[in-house]
Amino acid sequence: MKTFKKMYIEITSVCNLACSFCPPTSRKANIIKLDAFNNILDQIKDHTKYIYLHVKGEPLLHARIDQLLDAAHAKGFKVNITTNGTLIKKNREKLLGKPALRQINFSLHSFDGHEDSENREKYLGDILEFVRDAKEHNTIISYRLWNLQKEATSDLAQRRNRETLEILENEYNLDYRIEEKVQPGKGIKIAQNVYLNQDHEFQWPSLSAPEDEGKGFCHALRSQAAILVDGTVVPCCLDGEGVINLGNINKTPFSEIIESDRANALYDGFTRREAVEEMCRKCGYRQRFGV
Repeated sequence: MKTFKKMYIEITSVCNLACSFCPPTSRKANIIKLDAFNNILDQIKDHTKYIYLHVKGEPLLHARIDQLLDAAHAKGFKVNITTNGTLIKKNREKLLGKPALRQINFSLHSFDGHEDSENREKYLGDILEFVRDAKEHNTIISYRLWNLQKEATSDLAQRRNRETLEILENEYNLDYRIEEKVQPGKGIKIAQNVYLNQDHEFQWPSLSAPEDEGKGFCHALRSQAAILVDGTVVPCCLDGEGVINLGNINKTPFSEIIESDRANALYDGFTRREAVEEMCRKCGYRQRFGV
């Protein structure tokens, strides 16, 4: 039986922002129902113990996020949530103290990635207030600034990042500038259970992107898999459009889907360091693992 380090469960395909780095999905807007969520948990319980409530969409838009966390806890899962942070104040009581909640990742680059964002101090202030309250529950916090450019980052982007980093430095009484210690793709610990990670701007894979020779490796279906809000199973969290549709968990058991011919061909291909799927050959993230 295949087991995974983590599995992504998309609980909504809807987002409240329109960030430049995140193309909107062409899939139908949808929000998972509690019974469908429980069905997924029952089917994956022997395959992983760690779930991440996102692929596309903003998970804190789900009105019953607290009930989803309770359901996950009842079935023995630990949960990570990645959020743009804009709705954290509204959802604080639904999140604080939930035993299933292991980690929250705040995508701080969402503030500058969304054209209509305003009042950085309030945005970060609401997040920092929540993090202070979450401290007693030992929730792991990861602040993300994934907006670095491969070429020199623009003066405007550097200035915006500096404003954000300065607020964090003041909050945690740091005696250094964060960018002097952090390296792209790696995080630094800035307080107990609190980390900051900077990385280059994320590029979602697309069938319209150029294709390379297909050499390389990926952890898809090896350490992770993902389930979209409509039940579609895909190999990884980067297939936000469900291009590599391996089957639907509402029609076929998950354990059968991940052992299908298409799933095994993808897995075996990466064992040989070959991308057999067109989407994989057009995914730049694969290049991080070398050839």
